[in-house]
Amino acid sequence: MSPFKFELLHTSTKSRARVGRIHTPHGIIDTPSFVAVGTNGTLKALDNEMVSSIGLQLMFCNTYHLLLQPGPEVIEKGGGIHRFINRNMPIITDSGGFQVFSLAYGSVADELKSKGTKKQGGSVVKINDDGVLFRSYRDGRSILLTPETSVKAQKAIGADIIIPFDELPPYHIKPEELARSLDRTHAWEKRSLDAHLEDPRGQAMYGVIHGGVDDALREKSCHFLRELPFDGFAIGGSMGKTKGQMVTMLSSLLPKLPEKAPNHLLGIADLESLKSCIPLGIDTFDSSYPTKAARHGTLLTREGGMKITRGKHSGEFEPIEKGCPCYTCKNYTRAYIHHLFKAKELTSMTLASIHNLHFMVELMQEYRQLIIDNKV
Repeated sequence: MSPFKFELLHTSTKSRARVGRIHTPHGIIDTPSFVAVGTNGTLKALDNEMVSSIGLQLMFCNTYHLLLQPGPEVIEKGGGIHRFINRNMPIITDSGGFQVFSLAYGSVADELKSKGTKKQGGSVVKINDDGVLFRSYRDGRSILLTPETSVKAQKAIGADIIIPFDELPPYHIKPEELARSLDRTHAWEKRSLDAHLEDPRGQAMYGVIHGGVDDALREKSCHFLRELPFDGFAIGGSMGKTKGQMVTMLSSLLPKLPEKAPNHLLGIADLESLKSCIPLGIDTFDSSYPTKAARHGTLLTREGGMKITRGKHSGEFEPIEKGCPCYTCKNYTRAYIHHLFKAKELTSMTLASIHNLHFMVELMQEYRQLIIDNKV
């Protein structure tokens, strides 16, 4: 029997927002939940003991980067990702598909500006129905990433939740090309699932729903993946050019997903999107935004983002936010953190990241209570 299980505890009477629990071999994830991104097996500027003490229940690691350094075989020899990075709570890994997109087209922001033109001289050598051939940015060696090799790597890494190999087409793509990409992704996901089921290892696999902002293709993807024995579903691909476009797409898609399976929104967890998407019924959200903002001196507060490097904070001998119980706010003042950023001390990034991550964990706890109270 699989150790993975989703419990739906309450659905709001005011919206489709819901509270649940995802059971994994390394603990429970209370939903809705924020998932921080630890690309290389760590959240930048934080060690995993600190991350666990903050209460982050699910952490996202990137298969593509771990494949290149230190390599899945090293992680497996080290006892799997949990033992290797010293984390006893749940971990999710992606397939490497997003990195294929960014290697070919640049970041999402760059792609939206470039109208879908491929980068010149990029690391991707070839994309076909078999998989993707690319050059390592570390040592230049050629690597073939396929559904089977992606799953093999994720098996060796040993995350609790894994993602099938998929293609992330750009926002600017012709409709016929988007349809072809969807068919390829479905074939890759089926191959990934087959490889996973040959050696489950107690891991769960989420199917990834694609189709861009085309409702018909999203529905087609949802119908195709629902017929396969995935443990949950992730929503990937282009979310549109604006948040409004994303919300419109998700509003149409979410009612088509199985109610008794968890769902995850890939790469989106800014505060505005959480406010819009939690009422739609999203269970988990991942994003590097809170920790990236922290490293650039933006601290999250109830009143909005605080740019701690501004001169007005140099004489404020109070915590980042009054009443915040995080380690940073309990021990340090705005004036000191301002000084650390101005002095370019690395500790500034650590203290800021602790606060922002704690802010996100507490925010999601509050959302869960609001849903239970039928206020969201």
